[in-house]
Amino acid sequence: MDIKRSDAGQRQRRRWQYAAVGVLTLGVFGYALASLGVTAPSTPRNGLWLDTVKRGDMLREVSGPGALVPREVRWVTSESAARVERVLVKPGVTVDSQTVIVEMSQPELVDAAMAAQADLSAFEADAAMRKTAIESQLLDQRANIAGAINQAKSAQMQEDAEKELLYSKIIPALQVKRSILANELAKMKVEIEKQRLANLERSIQSQVGADRARLEQKRHALAFKARQVEALKVRAGYAGVLQQVSVEAGQQVAAGANLARVARVDDLMAQLRIPEIQAADVRVGQGVRIDTRNGVVAGKVARVDPTVRTGAVTVDIDLPAALPDGARPDLSITGTIEIERLHNVLYVGRPTGGKPNTVSSLFRVAGGAGDAERVSVRFGRAATSVIEVRGGLAEGDRVILSDISQWSGSDRLRLK
Repeated sequence: MDIKRSDAGQRQRRRWQYAAVGVLTLGVFGYALASLGVTAPSTPRNGLWLDTVKRGDMLREVSGPGALVPREVRWVTSESAARVERVLVKPGVTVDSQTVIVEMSQPELVDAAMAAQADLSAFEADAAMRKTAIESQLLDQRANIAGAINQAKSAQMQEDAEKELLYSKIIPALQVKRSILANELAKMKVEIEKQRLANLERSIQSQVGADRARLEQKRHALAFKARQVEALKVRAGYAGVLQQVSVEAGQQVAAGANLARVARVDDLMAQLRIPEIQAADVRVGQGVRIDTRNGVVAGKVARVDPTVRTGAVTVDIDLPAALPDGARPDLSITGTIEIERLHNVLYVGRPTGGKPNTVSSLFRVAGGAGDAERVSVRFGRAATSVIEVRGGLAEGDRVILSDISQWSGSDRLRLK
């Protein structure tokens, strides 16, 4: 016997069928959304910095700002503490070694020089008196020697005469012996007086030497004081151009203070400030192009400062003797140093933040399309405006070099 199915069971099965179809539809729709992904951000193409990867020779250069500076600079200093009375020469004037730049005053120095002069004059007078007395002593002693010699000769004559009389038995032998003793005593007196003369001469030499040394000392003291007084008229001491005067009339300066700066303007060199990240490969002897805003001259690296100051390394550049018109100290310049030339390498414009020997990401523009995709790029050696590509890009690829930090969460970029 047939059993009639209930309508409730059919409705239940129909609901399950509808639910299955709905779940399948949602799955297909979700898969489609997942396949499409998040909508890529868009940006105007004309607002981007684009470049094409090239293959060929790449010139590695680094550049930096700088200035022309004199090779020889001399600071004029104050020899003693003094007060500035007048500034006679202004910066920019050509000076020679005897040009007076600043006049100063110091009354104590003038008084000290006058006292030194008086002391020297008094000592010279005393020394002259001592010299006269010494010469008199010498004359007296020489006279004593002459008298002793005369007595010795007389004693010798007396002895000789009495010996002849003794042979004739005219005088007794005792008298002859007395003459002999007197003669010997006279000879001894001559030797003693000669020794006194030698001792006196040595003593006089020592005294004269001491006076001469003290006299020289006092003359040096006077010369030093006189030079200090003369130095109150501050001279350039060097032929060149006065670049700077650091004092004003009425100012009190200390000994050794810098007063002015003089430089030779016919012998200039360049000083460049190269960013420390680019200065690692700079070496002495490398070629340099210096743009003076009035012409370009070639030079060579002469010195690389071993220290870093405010993020830059100072590099000294030797320049030719003939420079473009208008070249003068402190003139602002730009210099480009040639590091090396790489042959047959891939390279591209240096992107914002692109560092040598690192791995970074760039947006590569799809050929003929309006989209750009993010790719990982391995960089090599770098120059100021270009950088070597060692992986991730091929010749002819177009990439975005602008700052892409604002799209750090996107792997695709739509170009309008």
